[in-house]
Amino acid sequence: MNPTDMKTTTPWHLARRAEGMNPSAIREILKITERPGILNFAGGLPSPDTFPVEAMRAACATVLGEGSAIARPALQYAASEGLAELRQWVAAEMAAHGAQVSPDQVLITTGSQQGLDLIAKVLIDEGAPVLVETPTYLGALQAFMPMQPAIASVASDDQGVQPDALRAQLESMSEPPRFMYLLPNFQNPTGRTMPEARRQAVLAVCREKGLPIVEDNPYGELWFDQPTPTPLLARWPEGVIYLGSFSKILAPGLRLGYVIAPPELYPKLLQAKQAADLHTPGFNQRVVVEVLKNDFLLRHVPGIRALYKSQRDAMMDALEQHMAGLDVQWTQPQGGMFVWLRLPEGLDAQTLLPQAVEAGMAYVPGAPFYAHEPDRRTLRLSFVTSTTAQIEQGMAALARVVRQAVS
Repeated sequence: MNPTDMKTTTPWHLARRAEGMNPSAIREILKITERPGILNFAGGLPSPDTFPVEAMRAACATVLGEGSAIARPALQYAASEGLAELRQWVAAEMAAHGAQVSPDQVLITTGSQQGLDLIAKVLIDEGAPVLVETPTYLGALQAFMPMQPAIASVASDDQGVQPDALRAQLESMSEPPRFMYLLPNFQNPTGRTMPEARRQAVLAVCREKGLPIVEDNPYGELWFDQPTPTPLLARWPEGVIYLGSFSKILAPGLRLGYVIAPPELYPKLLQAKQAADLHTPGFNQRVVVEVLKNDFLLRHVPGIRALYKSQRDAMMDALEQHMAGLDVQWTQPQGGMFVWLRLPEGLDAQTLLPQAVEAGMAYVPGAPFYAHEPDRRTLRLSFVTSTTAQIEQGMAALARVVRQAVS
């Protein structure tokens, strides 16, 4: 018998948890944007114009320079907890924001996305309830779902989670949630920020009901006019796990993030980290430590803020101009990278996307950011990787598509 005539069977059987894994809607859409001439407002990528290339080059030379005492250690296996100097820097930075933490509570991760994965492995059992905002970060849903939780959305408005709705939901649940996942600052996807009064009200409910919080803050330093409120971690250190990242203030290709955990949780997160990848690349950590010396971020980050603010302003102006007369709503973020837009009644952002691409621009439909009952009129726009001219051109194209759809 010819081997090619034999019926092919596979010996592989997927784990049940793999059924909950789905491709990233954003990553799939980014394939579309590779077409020539497409203006890309879909990605959640920081502007490459903000990457401190010269500082990185100099830091690499220092780490690997002739006679450097850290050259060989930088290329060797490293501690799973992370480089001591970097953990100390994180603790000092958090103290400057009002949160007193020990370096022993800081775990350096391979991007803050890994932090979400470790938290899911350590805290979520199959069927365990987990609360999220409405809508929420798609990457968090992807990190949580393999552990097969019972994800529940909490009613949210333009200031974040609604405290009364949270209280009522907790009182109606037969099993207490393992935690609630929040992005208080310039949320992905909506760009909204929880103001001070809302933070206090939500935290009061969480403390009363014993609901732990996972506070994700990748965008907190990207404020435009005024700094963000004090972190939730500073207000309830024993009840909050905090996630931070170097991706938006230095460069995402470094894949450096961190988790700050209460002492009783830290050992288990560390064990999960050891099982996942042993340690975050030591070379990257040492390079970043060199870059951070002499208050580098105090000089570098204001430039990012100024650039992103000008691009935010350009998008606000373009939307005002081109969406005039249409029943279109959008957020006005005070920092971060995203604008959340709601189309007129009867339109579906997913259905409209091919027409937008044909018109020369791309966005991310909002439906994948909802754990339940998506608002299909919503979409996310990123403004930080486009010039002001491209923003104006892209919003004009989107407006033409919307006008044609409602006519």
